[in-house]
Amino acid sequence: MASPAFEEIVEDFEFLDDWEDRYRYVIDAGKEMAPLDEALKVPATKVDGCASQVWLHPVIEGDVFRFDGESDAMIVRGLIAVLRKMFNGLTVGEVVQVDARAELARLGLNEHLSAQRSIGLRAMIERIGQVAAAHS
Repeated sequence: MASPAFEEIVEDFEFLDDWEDRYRYVIDAGKEMAPLDEALKVPATKVDGCASQVWLHPVIEGDVFRFDGESDAMIVRGLIAVLRKMFNGLTVGEVVQVDARAELARLGLNEHLSAQRSIGLRAMIERIGQVAAAHS
């Protein structure tokens, strides 16, 4: 199960009938994120497999997982914001248990992203899972 913050997105999406409205919602979520510090945009935080440039910076404090991220593409930045809502604040053990693809399917994202964006999204999810698994 994803975090309560992600459940809020699911509820918001239930009221947005049009995919364009949902797309705008995701982009707006990305715009609301604080930019990632330039010093953190290094090869170690860069996510391979994304068509655009993507950096994820995970932080584990105690057993609690969170990450910040950045992308040069607005929709990808929004997807990072959605993933942050899904995972931030969970324990590393909970992060590993989340079926991110199933959770994102609840938003209908799977059928509305290009193949390249879907591959990039999977790469981000895999990176998050790897980091959490290494600390669980």
